[in-house]
Amino acid sequence: MSEGEFKNPTKMEIMIKRYLEWIGTRGYATMTVRGRRYDLGYFRQWCEDRGITSPHEVSQAVLERYQSFLHYSQNKTKKGQKLSPRTQHLRLITLQRFFKWLSKYNHIPDNPALDLVLPKLGKRLPRAVLTIREIEKVLNVVDLESLLGIRDRAILETLYSTGIRRMELCNLKKLDLNLEDGFVMVREGKNSKDRVVPIGERAIAWLDKYLWELRPQLAPDPDYGLVFLTKDGKPINPKHLTVITRKYVKLAGLGKSGSCHIFRHTMATLMLEGGADIRYIQEMLGHVKLDTTQIYTSVSKKKLKEVHKKTHPGANLKPRRKRN
Repeated sequence: MSEGEFKNPTKMEIMIKRYLEWIGTRGYATMTVRGRRYDLGYFRQWCEDRGITSPHEVSQAVLERYQSFLHYSQNKTKKGQKLSPRTQHLRLITLQRFFKWLSKYNHIPDNPALDLVLPKLGKRLPRAVLTIREIEKVLNVVDLESLLGIRDRAILETLYSTGIRRMELCNLKKLDLNLEDGFVMVREGKNSKDRVVPIGERAIAWLDKYLWELRPQLAPDPDYGLVFLTKDGKPINPKHLTVITRKYVKLAGLGKSGSCHIFRHTMATLMLEGGADIRYIQEMLGHVKLDTTQIYTSVSKKKLKEVHKKTHPGANLKPRRKRN
């Protein structure tokens, strides 16, 4: 249906579509656009169920009602559980951005989301971080005699060595690899920013082995140059990558769960424990704000406390009771 078929040109569907097209032309990542489309679609449906069909009809009171609705909503994938504060926060942030855009470009007279109070979020520590022994066990559990064993080992080694995100690994091309000098170029990572990340010798060795021995057998014609491919020669998508990495973490029998991000968390934590400056970790991970990276210092402090308790002779001595 074209915009001209609507009686009201400011109807919610039209303005959401225009906004998504606008952020798309500003270089926002595909995943970002997709996430905002979902969040705004969820809000649009809530509005329509209550007879609200235009952004002009949305007031701060309406947004506060929606915020209350989110607070009591259940997670569809985890029945019986409420939406997490982080999910609620993200959906409301999307609304703030949408209404700010509407107001800035004079689609509505005032911004009803201007004074919306978002739920507070505490610092969330990574769910699981592996020790050096544990990460080595995960890496060594790969069956190198299997059809895709060399590829999978190269994937795990690359994630662990560089700490790049799963989408960044999926988008990695052969031209982005400078294995001779030990660097990987991450193009259009989060926030559409490029960065150069160092990669270690062992990861280079496994990448080199995969690129020379296995990838030529998987590569399609024409070959678009993506580094990691499925057995059918297709690009590996993020969900597939999650399945691959989760399988090996589980096979290692560590009693810990995780997939791609556990390698990112582990890399950052172990480097900090090894004495790396947090600003270098920030650069490697591609964090815009240092605050995002500082969460790993909390993980390191926890580990430091564990080491202190295990090794300091006075750490576990109980104080003597006072005599009467």
